[in-house]
Amino acid sequence: MLTYEFPPIGGGLANTCYYLLKEFTNTSTLEIDLVTSSPDNTFRIRKFSNNLRIFELSVNKKDLHFWRMSEVIKWTWKAYRFSNKLINRYDYDLCHCWSGWPAGIIGYACRKDVPYIISLRGSDVPGYNVRLKILDKIFLNFVSMIVWKNAKAITANSRKLRELAEKTYNRKSIQVIYNGVDAIKFRPITNRDGFNVLFVGRLIKRKGVIYLLKAINEVFGEYNNLKLTMVGEGPQMKYLENFCKQERIDTRVEFLGAVEHENIATIYQRADILVLPSFEESLANVALEGMASGLPIITTNGGTAELLDGNGFIVEKKNHKQIKEEIIRYMRNRELLKRHGRKSRKIAEKMSWDNTAQAYMHIYNFR
Repeated sequence: MLTYEFPPIGGGLANTCYYLLKEFTNTSTLEIDLVTSSPDNTFRIRKFSNNLRIFELSVNKKDLHFWRMSEVIKWTWKAYRFSNKLINRYDYDLCHCWSGWPAGIIGYACRKDVPYIISLRGSDVPGYNVRLKILDKIFLNFVSMIVWKNAKAITANSRKLRELAEKTYNRKSIQVIYNGVDAIKFRPITNRDGFNVLFVGRLIKRKGVIYLLKAINEVFGEYNNLKLTMVGEGPQMKYLENFCKQERIDTRVEFLGAVEHENIATIYQRADILVLPSFEESLANVALEGMASGLPIITTNGGTAELLDGNGFIVEKKNHKQIKEEIIRYMRNRELLKRHGRKSRKIAEKMSWDNTAQAYMHIYNFR
């Protein structure tokens, strides 16, 4: 199994891999060696359980929550060389590549020795990340077609991401396997004060956070009992903080930075709604965590919108007016807020990590 992100490095992809490994610890017929990145630039081998080992490669990581292209290239080269050593020593049946690149490139390079499958996540799909627009045209479109064509199976974590992937390569069936959620760890409480809006995610331009702040700024002009909590780090953090200072709302917007995943459940419990205004999103783990915590969701028409069924609202991308309207709608109608929160919880309870793990086991067994 190959993934360049694993806790404490990364976000949704890292947490997906972590929770699946937890599920696989109970699978006696499965043995996994996971090759990933070291958070402190020290190579180590960790035993996750009796049937799971983790190999952490040093890539001189500068920021646990943001990847530089030089770091991605370094991990790809090191992971390729290390994977070859493992393949020469052990008899593997399958290589599970988390992301079309860089992990999928390694799977393709080792395909004569081990068949591979790919799990598409977002930025590894051409056209998903605006930051990679030029690289998609000159390199990644071509590479993706070759890597995907030779994979034994391809999965995507939302229908929206599958549709985007099919624009690059539509000659192979792509199975949608949704992320899961720990509905025991993430659960609702009812003793909230005031009205609390929450955002969780990397503070990058693609997340559309500036439009949430613009909406909140206008809501503040009409309501005094509103608070916004921001969880996450990224290159836009200073820009967003400066916006809050310029608009004089910094005392009512709290930037918590990166929060350890084991500590984030209580933050969801202090919120009333979760707002995810991304320009593009495959399917956010944080949406499922918020739903399991009993929160309605306001989001754009990306993969996360597939989770909405009477438990939130879809707004146009880059439209802070609509975000404002939906926040105010919940503030004025507490019964609607409670009803959508209950529906969120009900949906999340059906999306267990066990179901996700079983879907992958089916692919493993019929590779």
